[in-house]
Amino acid sequence: MAQLGAKAEFLVSDETAICNLLHLYAERVDLGDGAGVAALFSRAHVKWGAQADVTYGAEPIARLYANVIKLHEDGTPRTHHLITNSIIEIAADGQTATCRSYYTVIQQTAAVPLQVIAGGRYHDGFEKFDGAWRFARREYFMDFRGAVHDHVKA
Repeated sequence: MAQLGAKAEFLVSDETAICNLLHLYAERVDLGDGAGVAALFSRAHVKWGAQADVTYGAEPIARLYANVIKLHEDGTPRTHHLITNSIIEIAADGQTATCRSYYTVIQQTAAVPLQVIAGGRYHDGFEKFDGAWRFARREYFMDFRGAVHDHVKA
């Protein structure tokens, strides 16, 4: 049996590859892996909110993550990001795609009982580079905001 996370070659559809990127983002955030999150968006234009400026590149994304996300004693934000309702549209040439999805964030810490703390939407753009999909842009919308004081620093 292969080890979890071990590199292997799998044949997946474009839609599955794009969903895997969405879920990899959630996994990295929930593991407290700011560098891993930044790597996913290293070639993407990211807008974290309707009034926010566009951020581009791994270093600014890593700084943003480090400045905003509160990590707890176990090195994680103690969250689970659930990404659902993904609507994926792939361009006819198969080289670009868009996806609109919902996210729900649940959290439990020593100070916060298990609860939903946020919900909203991601509007993503993807491009195929050297045969693999990658994020090209992300717009982030928070539609519902709960007790995020133990998740964000500010």
